[in-house]
Amino acid sequence: MDKTNAAILSEELWSVFDFARRYRLEKREENRLLMLFGPYASAHDLLTNARRHSLIS
Repeated sequence: MDKTNAAILSEELWSVFDFARRYRLEKREENRLLMLFGPYASAHDLLTNARRHSLIS
């Protein structure tokens, strides 16, 4: 990824609710992200901080 794409990704704001739904995060993880960032956060912050628990154990 070049600097231009990284700059665009870091500026794009997402709804934490929409992000959690799109990436099928558990409600607990959605609440954690809401506590960290509030209702909106940059795509970069959400992608780097979201934790997905494996469905296969």
